[in-house]
Amino acid sequence: MPLFNTRKQSKKVKVIFSNGLLFVEPEGGKQQAFPLEWFPKLQNATDKEREDWTQTATGIHFNQLDIDVTI
Repeated sequence: MPLFNTRKQSKKVKVIFSNGLLFVEPEGGKQQAFPLEWFPKLQNATDKEREDWTQTATGIHFNQLDIDVTI
């Protein structure tokens, strides 16, 4: 699956979608996995919608889908 972390160089997290899971790995931190079942909009999203995210103070925000994932 694609790795979406190259859109902006200032991002300090990696976001990976694989096998029905969302993996979020902060720089120097521990990888966390979230079932996409918890986020139905994200589960049914296109790759373009999934790659449009912004790092926030508490996690990541998927801009087109208006979904926040706290890490």
